[in-house]
Amino acid sequence: MAKIKTSYFCQNCGAQSAKWIGKCPACGEWNTYVEEVVQREELTPTSIWKVGSSSAQVASKPKPIADITFQEQQRVDTTDQELNRVLGGGIVPGSMVLIGGEPGIGKSTLMLQIALSLRGLRVLYVSGEESEQQIKMRAERIGTATSDCFILTETGTQNIFKQIEQLQPQVLIVDSIQTLHSSFIEAGAGSVSQVRECTAELLKFAKESGTPVFLIGHITKEGNLAGPKILEHMVDTVLQFEGDRHMTYRILRTTKNRFGSTSELGIYEMMGAGLREVSNPSEILISQREDAFSGIGIGATLEGNRPLLIEVQSLVTPATYGTPQRTSTGFDGKRLNMLLAVLEKRGGYRLGAQDVFLNIAGGLKVEDPALDLAVCASILSSFEDLAIPNTACFAAEVGLGGEIRAVNRVENRISEAEKLGFTDIYISKYNKKGLDFSKFNIKVHAFSKLEDVFSELFG
Repeated sequence: MAKIKTSYFCQNCGAQSAKWIGKCPACGEWNTYVEEVVQREELTPTSIWKVGSSSAQVASKPKPIADITFQEQQRVDTTDQELNRVLGGGIVPGSMVLIGGEPGIGKSTLMLQIALSLRGLRVLYVSGEESEQQIKMRAERIGTATSDCFILTETGTQNIFKQIEQLQPQVLIVDSIQTLHSSFIEAGAGSVSQVRECTAELLKFAKESGTPVFLIGHITKEGNLAGPKILEHMVDTVLQFEGDRHMTYRILRTTKNRFGSTSELGIYEMMGAGLREVSNPSEILISQREDAFSGIGIGATLEGNRPLLIEVQSLVTPATYGTPQRTSTGFDGKRLNMLLAVLEKRGGYRLGAQDVFLNIAGGLKVEDPALDLAVCASILSSFEDLAIPNTACFAAEVGLGGEIRAVNRVENRISEAEKLGFTDIYISKYNKKGLDFSKFNIKVHAFSKLEDVFSELFG
């Protein structure tokens, strides 16, 4: 009998060690190493997925890069414009896409919607978490049934590949990668070695057959994708589903994409019949109100190639219990502290004894520095209890000297503000160099200092 080989793996980052150690040298976590069996069984020709030709066994030879021919591959339209955007224009044949998110956020719903909407393509939906009846109930709720979608409830990769050989699907969806297990690894499903092995087998299938594969992945309590970090390195695209599952809106973010931009964003609304695409997110991110309230400023930001107008809400109140609080939701807390220091040092506003609460409406997380001016304006509006006009918005970065700095693609921001009915926008005067703003119907206010903006706004 062959000797069983084991190794120790960090359950946090996937690092491997020949013996158990208390602290992981790779990620610094304690007591995360678990022993797993790594002895592989002898592979037989009938136990692995077969390409169907002998070309897979031909050894590769180096070629000069000038001799390599390249043809633009035709992408597959998902019929979902938001998903097409985050993928870079559609599904690339032979690509592997990993989608992660909180439990109940809508990952399975989105993938089932895509499987049902790809008419004319054979789609195999492999589920290791739900029964056929549960998937059928969700499909009835979505209401777009098609005969080209096939459901398989299986967790063994060898059995899955047998069905793939018979069906020859054009798109494969796996829900989820943590439920699969390979008989070549004697470890439990969801372990580091099993996730790595199953992903490697599916990756080999995707690249050699040209079939796009979608993987649904679990996340840890810290919000990271469960399993080894190598999982994210192996796949071509990593998408993150964000948002509070108790709220209506969902955000699909690209964190890695070998075939497109990594800064794209898709927005959905969770409804009774599934996820609905939100084509104009600025309208839902701005509150519909008739009266102007203090502490609210509208900022023009960019997510990838998409301009968005976002509502920034601030509440400034005197600190009652000792040290003032600084709380931000959807905005970097360190940057908030920096802007408060600029307002106090350069603007002369005494905010050191005030509690400051900042919220980005709609559940978004924004890192664009062009939102700085809107944040400062909303904080001062709440501090002075003076409302900013509903028709005004902001697009500028604030420096440590209190200067208003230019931002990129300001024309796209102005066009979005004009389309939504805003009449005034406040930007840096350095954005006006070489640009013609006369073509816009919106009034452009350009300043170089923070105090000049507040003088015009609040007098």
